[in-house]
Amino acid sequence: MTDELAKAQAELEAARQAQAAAAARLAELQAGETRSRIDTPPSAADEATPEGAPPVAESYTQAPEAETAPADPEHPSEPGDRVEPAATAGPLSVDEVAAVRAGYAFTGPVLEIGALVNGEPDAATQVRIPLAMVNRHGLIAGATGTGKTKTLQVLAEQLSAAGVPVFAADIKGDLSGVATAGASSEKLLARTAGIGQAWEGAAFPVEYFALGGQGTGVPVRATVLSFGPTLLAKVLGLNDTQESSLGIVFAYADEQRLPLVDLKDLRELLLWLTGDEGKADLKRLGGISTQTAGVILREITAFSEQGADVFFGEPELDTRALMRTTPDGRGVISLLELPDVASRPTLFSTFLMWLLADLFEDLPEVGDIERPKLVFFFDEAHLLFQDASKDFLTAITQTVRLIRSKGVGIFFVTQTPKDVPSDVLAQLGSRVQHQLRAHTPDDATALRQTVRTYPRSGYDLEEVLTSLGIGEAIVTVMDERGAPTPVAWTRLRAPQGSMEPTPVVAMQQSVQASPLSATYGQAVDRESAYELLQARLASAQRAEQDEAAREAAEQEAQRLEKEAQRLEKEAQRGRSTGRSSGERAGGNVVTDFIGSRTGQSLIREIVRGVFGNRRR
Repeated sequence: MTDELAKAQAELEAARQAQAAAAARLAELQAGETRSRIDTPPSAADEATPEGAPPVAESYTQAPEAETAPADPEHPSEPGDRVEPAATAGPLSVDEVAAVRAGYAFTGPVLEIGALVNGEPDAATQVRIPLAMVNRHGLIAGATGTGKTKTLQVLAEQLSAAGVPVFAADIKGDLSGVATAGASSEKLLARTAGIGQAWEGAAFPVEYFALGGQGTGVPVRATVLSFGPTLLAKVLGLNDTQESSLGIVFAYADEQRLPLVDLKDLRELLLWLTGDEGKADLKRLGGISTQTAGVILREITAFSEQGADVFFGEPELDTRALMRTTPDGRGVISLLELPDVASRPTLFSTFLMWLLADLFEDLPEVGDIERPKLVFFFDEAHLLFQDASKDFLTAITQTVRLIRSKGVGIFFVTQTPKDVPSDVLAQLGSRVQHQLRAHTPDDATALRQTVRTYPRSGYDLEEVLTSLGIGEAIVTVMDERGAPTPVAWTRLRAPQGSMEPTPVVAMQQSVQASPLSATYGQAVDRESAYELLQARLASAQRAEQDEAAREAAEQEAQRLEKEAQRLEKEAQRGRSTGRSSGERAGGNVVTDFIGSRTGQSLIREIVRGVFGNRRR
């Protein structure tokens, strides 16, 4: 069965390449014929006008060509079928349509985005992304409710079918529908037929994750140490000075071999440094004032009280778990559930950045490859860059720039391109821009800034971007040569998975059956900085108590020794009065013994033994 599937896929790919080549050749011929007609002047014979004939106009217009039949909505095209181009009735001329068709006629594996819209959808002009260019990153932008999540789902499904693992944050919970086959409807089939999509419902392999186990999914945790001071400073809202000081604290923990696993470890370390026991160490570190350490400690305490403790700990997720494929060769789609993103938006976005940074550290260099090793969709990307420090933005830019060579593609999903810093935006090769709204002066400014980022085209983009329908977008991608493709108004394909969330019961069953649950299901609290510092503190307290006991014993011994000396003096005075020996014998023997040298030595030994300061 696997061989038959592979053969069918090979035939499908060959048919798709043949279609692309034919479309490109047809576009080239049509464009050449049009240019020839325009450039060729009338012949000399035509200029010889018979007497009495009406004069010939000095200029001429090309006679309209016979219109070709558009794609039949009742009979959608199959991959490899030749579809006649629709008549030009939109903003693009015939030449411009031909240029778009040729610009997206790739020879290698592709992700199908949709069909060109030029008044009406043109099923003969398909808009695609070369699979090999997906690791050059991308942007999916648009106002709320314009279809960004469905575009993400379409791309994730095709990547999975191509054997590429996918990771995405499921902000609203509706991406889980990718695990359930979509339901057909008359409206859906009419839409997909019009863009040349032979739609069929399909389910895809999905692994569910949840931060700290809060939700339905395999728990995802990270240690404070691996999170690092830069990312943690972003979460805590620290300024540059405080971020630098936090970095020194991390360095001290490493020097002292104090593992920072969870927030209580970091909190205990700061308490140690700001307490009597660690004052000398804090002074030795330099550059950290007691006030700065106190501010960091307060922020960590407040952060912990918000419930963030569950996100930090062990076992830490091995990011290789996100790069799995199924036995039939499909990529696993990993969905991170974020049900409460509104209450801790910075934590969630920064946690996703940690995943990227961890991947960057773990993966080897692979250079340019035929297909990515993983594609990462970063939804609600504006949360990541909000109130970010310069060091944080530098770290993101470096990660985005360099992770491409490790086979990882990143798609940022947000409302407007201005949500993404220009240094990061410059690294994004593919652009899928849904409708933008210009209801306010700020919106109008953002619209003009967005338009300026696109290559020149036959569109009035300021008008088009505000009039796009749901499920439509302006697209430009990076072609197989690394050059931008023509700007294309595109009606996007429909997902094959369900557009509704997968039922919770089905998700729970999937999580219980997952092999990752045995590894990451239960939290582990091993000995770390908290326990080690608590032991140091207890040892210091015992030493302090022992010192106090020794001092008390010494004082008691000195008191008893003085008392013994006083008694001895009294005894000596008694002897000097000339008492008889009989009287001395009848006196107090115990008092006499205490007053003797032997008695005094014995008393000192007894006291020192009782108070634990007797020499051994």
